[in-house]
Amino acid sequence: MKLRAENAEDIAVIGGYLQDAALKVSDLAWLPAANRFALVCNRFMWERPGPPHYRTRAGLHFETVSVAKVRGVPQQSKDHVLELLTIHAVEQQGRALITLSFAGGADIRLEAELVEAGMDDLGEPWETLHRPVHQD
Repeated sequence: MKLRAENAEDIAVIGGYLQDAALKVSDLAWLPAANRFALVCNRFMWERPGPPHYRTRAGLHFETVSVAKVRGVPQQSKDHVLELLTIHAVEQQGRALITLSFAGGADIRLEAELVEAGMDDLGEPWETLHRPVHQD
């Protein structure tokens, strides 16, 4: 799967595909000199009905990012696992505010000139026994 985002609606689509992605803190990268924020995760493949269920490695990057703020992410605990719940974007007054929300209340807020992002699957899927479950 390869997706590109150029507006808030596109970000919502990517967020749907990345819902329940698992990643370690060490899989996050803020590259201020390149105005880029990127991550690599294990994406649950919601588009493949199961059982069996599958995950695949996926990369996500945001361009034109000038500010990255982290709340509730234990940045010193590189092996700490985060579960991505959703990605939300708001475009206003010539900038984009993008929020990655994680289970447990952690989030990452990005400020960018505009919405410019991409998600790419990076390898072959593998079977997983566990399907994410959400309480109503």
